Amino acid sequence: MKILLFCIPLTMVVASCNVAPERGNLSLSEMIDQGSWLDLTHSFSSNTIYWPTADNFRKDTVFVGMTENGFYYQAFNLFGAEHGGTHLDAPIHFSEGKQTAHEVPLSSMMGPVALVDVSDSASTNRNYQISIDDILRWESENQLSVSHHVVLVNTGSSKFWPDPVAYMGTDKKGLVGVLSLSFPGLHPDAAKWLAEEREIIAFGLDTPSIDYGQSKLYESHRHLFAANIPGFENVANLDQLPPTGAFFIALPMKIERGSGAPARIVAWIPN
Repeated sequence: MKILLFCIPLTMVVASCNVAPERGNLSLSEMIDQGSWLDLTHSFSSNTIYWPTADNFRKDTVFVGMTENGFYYQAFNLFGAEHGGTHLDAPIHFSEGKQTAHEVPLSSMMGPVALVDVSDSASTNRNYQISIDDILRWESENQLSVSHHVVLVNTGSSKFWPDPVAYMGTDKKGLVGVLSLSFPGLHPDAAKWLAEEREIIAFGLDTPSIDYGQSKLYESHRHLFAANIPGFENVANLDQLPPTGAFFIALPMKIERGSGAPARIVAWIPN
């Protein structure tokens, strides 16, 4: 099973899941050595950015120091909303009856990456909405369909983390904060098109929400999630991914009946 996990990215190097005879059989470590890992996760701390209506992440000390028995020990209790920092949006979040956090299959949390870059457009319009044309342009330039890929969008927002004003337009809390949000997102037409015209594995981007900051109806969430396509938000370091060739792996907390979960996300990039 471990070899199968890396079979997909290895095809980008040797063009087949069957290793060419002249190369011999590769071990898992040899497969990994043919590329490098990129962390796509923001650390969770008191600076982690959360939605204005959510409680921030908190780490309370249980014990740090030398115990009375003479050995060092530390432990903490963690508190925080499902939807904050780098995290999974499970389809149930905006679509009744669809997959919860513990039901999203592993096959929907890993796969080859299609990295769409709209950072130039988003740099001049912080409410930019990723369009069908942006995705079609990627397909034309790379001679590939985004079907059977994890579609990730680099809006250039990651460089603003963890400044909430620069990243999402406000540091205010509550309804005032929600009304002040400003950041790029996926246009509802593009979300509907991806759900109906392409068979994508998942969708992710480097902003607090799949929908742009001033959305009121969250239609992009609703289109994707109705098709059981999970989302990943606040994904880090997307500017370091190539347009094609990388392999995405997300391992969110398996929260039973959760609508989302904090996630550790990485990408394997072939040499």
